[in-house]
Amino acid sequence: MDISKLGEFGLIDRLTKDCKPKNASTVYGVGDDCAVLEYKDKQVLVTTDMLMEGVHFDLTYIDMEHLGYKSAMVNISDIFAMNGTPRQMTVSLAISKRFTVEDIETFYRGLRIACDKWNVDIVGGDTTSSYTGLAISITCIGEADKQDIVYRNGAKDTDLVCVSGDLGAAYMGLQLLEREKTVYYQQVEEAKKKGDKRALEELAHFQPDFAGKEYLLQRQLQAEARGDIIAKLRQAGVKPTAMMDISDGLSSELLHICKQSHVGCRIFEKNIPIDYQTAVMAEELNMNVTTCALNGGEDYELLFTVPIGDHERVKDIDGVHLIGHITKESLGKVLVTRDDNEFELKAQGWNPLA
Repeated sequence: MDISKLGEFGLIDRLTKDCKPKNASTVYGVGDDCAVLEYKDKQVLVTTDMLMEGVHFDLTYIDMEHLGYKSAMVNISDIFAMNGTPRQMTVSLAISKRFTVEDIETFYRGLRIACDKWNVDIVGGDTTSSYTGLAISITCIGEADKQDIVYRNGAKDTDLVCVSGDLGAAYMGLQLLEREKTVYYQQVEEAKKKGDKRALEELAHFQPDFAGKEYLLQRQLQAEARGDIIAKLRQAGVKPTAMMDISDGLSSELLHICKQSHVGCRIFEKNIPIDYQTAVMAEELNMNVTTCALNGGEDYELLFTVPIGDHERVKDIDGVHLIGHITKESLGKVLVTRDDNEFELKAQGWNPLA
């Protein structure tokens, strides 16, 4: 169905008709000029992300449902990174004429799957037209007790540096998708030059061989916010001193924490968690796997620091890895390699403005 047949409000009604509030803090959701929220004795956390087609995502290899899921998760992840609980979300879309009503419904299906996973209410947003493709702007709202909020500026000398999950897989997934996209378009161009209609027809059903690399694709196309790690930390009685999620790469995020906390750090290459598929793909592409883990981005794992006294409690938490420690600012930000050489950490991760 052409979106213009429904109009803006008709489309919003169709997308949000089943969005029923689940949180007590959602007094009134979709349907008026504003949503109405009420937080009693809580501090409110607000985060916004904008995702632009051609910059943050490529519809050649991500479908609308996965895009909706990922768009929600990257915002939910920011709330968890402050040690908060996500509660509400607003969603704004700028849509070009090539998208149908069904396309946007598929996007919303992925969005709602992500929101339902973490009990988040969709409470509003906006839609408009676009001349340049799809633009997505999402705001997520969460809550936390004042004493529970974790900022980036709380790391102290001798704190331990920890990460959740493994790193570099999302970046390797992106490299894999980009490689197959390049191969596909090269084959299309060759077929066009030769005037080979049969080859062009076959390429219309082109399916890359991703066997054995499923984990890399999942990490790139289906980001997961690590609320499970936040729950495990709370259960263990551990409150991080500083924390953020890894969206732009480990090195970049660690330098943010060091800068805002006025400290240095020392992390060890041998302790950086890397999945087997990530290592194999890096070797296949002739890339340094540690560089990928440090600078790849889009892992959406949690990077956090904890007091050294919490060492015993943290080391027993499944999915958490100790990769180094915080030092005095004067000692710099250092990566210790497997052969005990030392290098200055540099922020070489994703830069959307570059």
